[in-house]
Amino acid sequence: MSRLPKLSGEEVIKVLVRKFGFKVSRQKGSHVVLVKYIDGRKIGTVVPLHEELKLGTLLGILKLAGVDKDEFIEVLNDP
Repeated sequence: MSRLPKLSGEEVIKVLVRKFGFKVSRQKGSHVVLVKYIDGRKIGTVVPLHEELKLGTLLGILKLAGVDKDEFIEVLNDP
């Protein structure tokens, strides 16, 4: 099992939008709300625009998004 790298909020948003089909719904202050619809079900997560997200924050974002940690790492390592 690989480790999650240190990522900024903007980097996480880019990966979730480009590779996992999320769309930016709205932003309030430094928090961006991302959503996607699967089988009529709305899946959403909130990403703070911090320069470096803490591990627990990143894991929480992925859990809300329904994205497996290992799958996220694999997508990050793809060219």
